[in-house]
Amino acid sequence: MAVKIVTDSCADLPDQLVQELGITVVPVYLRFGEEVYRDRVDISEDEFYERLTHDPVHPNTTQPTPQDFVNVYQKLSQEADGIVSIHITSKLSGTYNSAIQGKKLVEDGCPIEVVDSQTVSIAIGLTVIQASKMAKSGMGLQQIVDEVGQIIPNVHLLILFDTLKYLAKGGRIGKAKALLGSVLSVRPLLAVRDGELVPSGKVRTRSKGTDRLLDFVKNATEIQDLAILYSTTLDEAQALVERTSSIFSKERTILARVGPALGVHGGPGVLAVALREEKPAS
Repeated sequence: MAVKIVTDSCADLPDQLVQELGITVVPVYLRFGEEVYRDRVDISEDEFYERLTHDPVHPNTTQPTPQDFVNVYQKLSQEADGIVSIHITSKLSGTYNSAIQGKKLVEDGCPIEVVDSQTVSIAIGLTVIQASKMAKSGMGLQQIVDEVGQIIPNVHLLILFDTLKYLAKGGRIGKAKALLGSVLSVRPLLAVRDGELVPSGKVRTRSKGTDRLLDFVKNATEIQDLAILYSTTLDEAQALVERTSSIFSKERTILARVGPALGVHGGPGVLAVALREEKPAS
């Protein structure tokens, strides 16, 4: 018996890592009008981006229900000493609150800890990966929760958007609204701070944007994990992996894709870097 790790599909974890580490992913719901899909279960990334750019109906997302979490927690509790459930920032999604409600509805004696990652996408994934490795090494529930609490402030994300129109349509733009008045030729960069998207500059070209992402990696201290994230431009992401390989091992760099749940808000052309720095000595 060991601690089991749960997250949601907003973590954008590659399937191979999910399988290798035994992570349980609860899918977010995606709606195109009356049609409802489970993120990455009923609709693939390619199908989604094709529809996003060509379908006249703009999709929206809905967090998993408390019952979805009840089902997962009850199943895992049969084979677990405890469950750590790590989710997308509560400031941008109701998923964390759904998980809390699900925990309250589970009658089983298996202890469950729900954690707000305070971030999005593969930046959540980096924390989830570490939690999973701890669980596999035999760490106990409270020890994992304590360690995760120290990891979260040291995970950083910088996102290059081709446009902010999808973020504005979805109503998740928050403090980045100040960039909406920019001329169309400007591409915004956003970071996540205290669980919210915040402006981190703007560039006029994609190449300058990728240079900024590279500088973000160069300026980090003692990188422990690195992930390159893309929505539709795999070639750009692979090129960025190559460019960062002199700073961090290419073999250890995670290449991840923005799934439908967050692709609704990011749109095509998203390129991002997530990294985990060494936590400061206590």
